[in-house]
Amino acid sequence: MRPSWDQYFFNIIEVIKERSTCLRRQVGAVIVKDNRILATGYNGVPSKISHCSEKGCLRAKLNVPSGQRHELCRGLHAEQNAIIQASKYGTPIDGSTIYTNAKPCSICTKMIINAGIKEIVYMEYYDDPLADELLKETDIIVRQFNNRG
Repeated sequence: MRPSWDQYFFNIIEVIKERSTCLRRQVGAVIVKDNRILATGYNGVPSKISHCSEKGCLRAKLNVPSGQRHELCRGLHAEQNAIIQASKYGTPIDGSTIYTNAKPCSICTKMIINAGIKEIVYMEYYDDPLADELLKETDIIVRQFNNRG
């Protein structure tokens, strides 16, 4: 059976997130417009920087709970890397949709807002009250994908 567009992009995210170098959670993102892929990203350290598997995870060492103290992480989030990739290669993403397997945090949400992304489609809810509050003040469509039909 032919997958829906949403399922198609989430299938692709499953492959994208395999490149993640995060020791805690693998996240992938794909930015699309008119059902065409514009950019992809996964969570991990900046290019040419030692991976967490080599250096260790400072957040884990300090027992930082999920969703807190993002600045202590060596890596970037999948959404950030996708937006940066689009910018680096001159790909306009205004009016696009971002798919990600985890709902964006408040830092990524701020970037998504300013990038002009019009829709967020995620699979797993990520609890970040500030992200929810920020999104309520926008006209960005936010929806959770249910792959159970």
